[in-house]
Amino acid sequence: MSESISQTDNPAPLHGRRVVITGASRDFGRTLAIRFAQQGAAVHLSARTEQAAEKVAQEIRDLGLGPAHAFACDLTDPASVQAFAESVGALTPAVDILVHNGARWLEGSDLLSVGDEDVVDTIASGATGTALVTKNFLPLLLASECPDIVGMVSVCGVPGNHRSEAHAAFYAAKSAQAGFLDVLSKRLRPRGVRVIGLYPPDFDNHDPLGSEWDTVERGASSQLTAQSLSECVLFAVSQPRDCFIRSFHFEQVQESTTGEMTE
Repeated sequence: MSESISQTDNPAPLHGRRVVITGASRDFGRTLAIRFAQQGAAVHLSARTEQAAEKVAQEIRDLGLGPAHAFACDLTDPASVQAFAESVGALTPAVDILVHNGARWLEGSDLLSVGDEDVVDTIASGATGTALVTKNFLPLLLASECPDIVGMVSVCGVPGNHRSEAHAAFYAAKSAQAGFLDVLSKRLRPRGVRVIGLYPPDFDNHDPLGSEWDTVERGASSQLTAQSLSECVLFAVSQPRDCFIRSFHFEQVQESTTGEMTE
């Protein structure tokens, strides 16, 4: 079964783009899924359980947007990642945008405050998961005429940053993810693939379907919002193909107290 959308059927900015988003069942993953769908993209959403991803996909379909498809994907399990890519490939011959949003948030300034399994799961989901998902989806991306990879990293992936309350294992995962995306940008550019990293501090994630989305204060002293962050993503992937935006870095206006992203 091949899924495609004619560019002439709808004037939406991203109509016809096929988007894959990991960690899309809640928080900023859900926000991105809805925002891409509102721009006319066909979204393919993953979460650790298909039921969790399907809840967001159904929200999108209920809005009269779509297509929206749900998949299970455990980013720490190579077989699960491979099955996810194969399932998407059965629906579409190419993927235009791959968004790495899934990662386990782990809090704690004390290295001894969490179990070994928490450390392994955090680093595996954020670092190994990013590499495995990219590897398995790369053939579908290379089949696209406009392939983009977007990584929702974090200020925790910026060398020298120490203001987040994240556990050191989360810092390790995000630092590894940042290094992977950085070298990938150089190596994939000759093949026409843009790799875009975003390094946000803590931000307010308002419901894109709620009343606050259009009314929240977004002044110079305000904390970064999901509105602005999602607009950066949509802006970057909408640029002409000669425009390779490597990364977005954001000023942090107040101390971090919570995590940016969860799967």
